[in-house]
Amino acid sequence: MIPGKSFLYAMLVAALALALTGCRGHQSTTENGLTPVRLQLDWYPQPEHGGFFTAQMLGYYKAEGLDVTILPLPQYGSVAQLVSTGKADIGLSSSDQILAWDSNGLPMLAVAATMQHDPQAVMVHQSSAIHDFKDLEGQTIAAQTGATWLTYVTSRYNLHNVRQIPSTLSIANFLADPNYVQQIFITSEPYFAEQAGAQVRTFLISSSGYDPYRVQFTTRAFAAQNPDVIAKFVRASIHGWQQYLRDPAPANALLLKLNPALNPAQETYTAQALRDGGFITGGDPTGVQTGRMTAARWTAGYEQLKSLGILQGLLDPSTAYSLQFAQ
Repeated sequence: MIPGKSFLYAMLVAALALALTGCRGHQSTTENGLTPVRLQLDWYPQPEHGGFFTAQMLGYYKAEGLDVTILPLPQYGSVAQLVSTGKADIGLSSSDQILAWDSNGLPMLAVAATMQHDPQAVMVHQSSAIHDFKDLEGQTIAAQTGATWLTYVTSRYNLHNVRQIPSTLSIANFLADPNYVQQIFITSEPYFAEQAGAQVRTFLISSSGYDPYRVQFTTRAFAAQNPDVIAKFVRASIHGWQQYLRDPAPANALLLKLNPALNPAQETYTAQALRDGGFITGGDPTGVQTGRMTAARWTAGYEQLKSLGILQGLLDPSTAYSLQFAQ
């Protein structure tokens, strides 16, 4: 995520909503005979969404008969709420969130993996005594409210004294405090820290054993009623991500216009971090795993959440995802 101020964010969202959606409503087909699909991002446009913008600008969605509108997340907005209430057709989230929502009576369905591994990480200063998750004992960490991964880490490493404070959209506190520990996206915040002269170390949350997918999801009802639309969207999005990793320049140029908080060097950093970490492809250079998920990973994630008491009700984890769309 990119540091920014609330006012700038509000202005950005308003501009993006106009640029990306225009004034038309959600129709059964467009004047060109295309099926409209609204993709709800989990933030404002950034290189971590590059594959979707590549598919849009290079015509991959149109080739599948889709007219895809990409929506930035409104300030204080909820992707789950926007998708569940029909204000968007497909949203971006993570597999652990899908399981939690489903167990709480919100029937969502993951249809493809955007990222095989989550790029969320913990960032510390190079001089920090923290070198692993077990070293978080007695520490204060700035993390997202309700961070499930932190519940997992404290349980796995038998930590009894970890204080959590709310994370912000800034690294200002990190830069000011050599003992600061912060949850970050490894594809973003290290760039800003290094640009500010800080030497940092990071360790991926997935290395703790807590490794959810980043996913594309919809409601079970929408998937049941529109399986062909979902299949076309997933197919074009996979193509878009494969192309973005080969050549991010076209999408990055568009993102610079849509999001004035970005800069070319940051975009280059993020695209390279996505490649180096194998976040989209799972480390397979052929890209064949892009979009794919496995039942084993979903079951393992479900068992982790169940053991932590995260899930609110009974749930068959196989109902929370479908493997038919990304093959």
